[in-house]
Amino acid sequence: MALLRKINRALVVLLVLMVCLLLHSSLLRASTRPKPADRRKSLGKVAEPPAGKASEVDDVVPVIICSSEERMGASMATINSVKSNTDASVFFYIVTLRDAVKLTRQYIEKTKLKGIKYKIVEFNPMVLKGKVKPDSPRPDLLHPLNFVRFYLPLLEINHKRVIYLDDDVIVQGDIKDLFNIKLKSGHAAAFATDCDLPATHEMVRSISMQTTYMGFLDYRKKEVKDLGIHPRDCSFNPGVFVADINEWKKQKITKQLEKWMEENFRLNIYSSAMAGGVATPPMLIVFHNKYTTLDPLWHVRHLGWSPDSRYAESYLQGAHLLHWNGPFKPWSYPAVHSELWERWFIPDPSGKFSLERPESDT
Repeated sequence: MALLRKINRALVVLLVLMVCLLLHSSLLRASTRPKPADRRKSLGKVAEPPAGKASEVDDVVPVIICSSEERMGASMATINSVKSNTDASVFFYIVTLRDAVKLTRQYIEKTKLKGIKYKIVEFNPMVLKGKVKPDSPRPDLLHPLNFVRFYLPLLEINHKRVIYLDDDVIVQGDIKDLFNIKLKSGHAAAFATDCDLPATHEMVRSISMQTTYMGFLDYRKKEVKDLGIHPRDCSFNPGVFVADINEWKKQKITKQLEKWMEENFRLNIYSSAMAGGVATPPMLIVFHNKYTTLDPLWHVRHLGWSPDSRYAESYLQGAHLLHWNGPFKPWSYPAVHSELWERWFIPDPSGKFSLERPESDT
């Protein structure tokens, strides 16, 4: 009996030790799990395993483009034009909202794009709460994805430099030439200035396009006057740019942009001349006189500002990148130079996205 009691006591001790070890292991796992605050540091999350891996050693050209459910065919045309005109290894970061993740993946995997290297990143629109007012003559300009460009370092990307493209862009040149542009010391980005192309001046005048800060900021407001920016300083277009991510982080560009979004939310400091656009003014303020200038042919724009004003075809053929910024998009009707866009369009396998064309053309 004494021997049996000793065995029982030994078993009890062993059982207690096992329970303690299990508890310790559980606590250790809990302590190493990211805290909620840590998870909030990243605004984008990977919505699926990537179709390929991207890292600095891969020597790839990383391109960030947004893909909304209602304009997905536009994003896919941009991607198709990029990958069709280069032999570089391009990695696409396709940023979208939760409701469009499945459609985005389907559009790629069921079309000729299935061979591209990409990652779908889900953007959290809650980050914009208290920063954007839900009133604009053009609601498309208030879409959450329109502000993704403010948060590039927080999208779970692992590159020192990236290219950002709007979804109404067609790339006719070799994207690696844009990627390899030399940024000036201390500059976090390179943009195309709105005063750069003499060939566009007639177009700009004919459609009353704004090319200075006066068209974007309300100079009646003290906060704007205190910036010390001359109202006739030339503006730039943030729909296409190359970004130095390390410099962006160093200068806290995202925090600066958020500050001016919040200022406008409280004080309405942006001009109404640009049809309610609120993504461009913060960029203009933060990057004033602090950006490298792109080769003008790498951002030929204003193609979407009029259904009638056209560029010379010979001029557009020599452009490296075309941008239909403005309300008249090439997948809609009416629009100009839509044939240059449509050659890269890939029909939507789900049938949700379709081109708007006059009946006589169908």
